[in-house]
Amino acid sequence: MRRHPLASLTVFCLALALAWAALAPLKYANRDQLFDIPKGTHARRMAGDKVDILPTVVRLTLGVQDVLLLRNSDSVPQLFGPVLIMPGQDFRLPFEQASDYQFACTAHASGQMTVSVVALPDPGLERLKWRLGALSHAIRYLKKQSPG
Repeated sequence: MRRHPLASLTVFCLALALAWAALAPLKYANRDQLFDIPKGTHARRMAGDKVDILPTVVRLTLGVQDVLLLRNSDSVPQLFGPVLIMPGQDFRLPFEQASDYQFACTAHASGQMTVSVVALPDPGLERLKWRLGALSHAIRYLKKQSPG
C-alpha cells in the first residue's frame, strides 16, 4: 500500500513543527506581559455589568516574559496589591523567582488575582509542553473574551 505524497508531506511538516517547538529558543520583543484596564471598566461595574477584563491567573515565565505590566486606561484609580495605579499610569512588576503570588486587585471581578511564575523550560519535551500549554491557555482566554 502506497502513501499519498501529500500525506507524507503533511507528516513531515508536522514533525518539523514539533521539533521547532521543542528546540527553538524562547524570544519575545520584551519581557513585559501587558494587561490593560480599559476606559469605562469602573462605570460598567457600577452599572452592574460583570466585567471580566483580567484572567484569574496570569502566567509568566522567567527569562521570557517575567514582568507584569498593568496599564490603567480607566478614569478611576485601581489598586493592585499595595500599589495605587492612577488613571493613565502604568505599573511594572518584575519577578525573579518561580512561585504563585496572590494580589488584591480592584480591576479584577473577584477582587483577587494570582500571578503564576514558572521557570524557563529546558529545550526538548519540557519546552514543547510549555509552548502547547501557553497556546491552549491563550485559546481558552480568547474564547472567553469573544462576544457570543
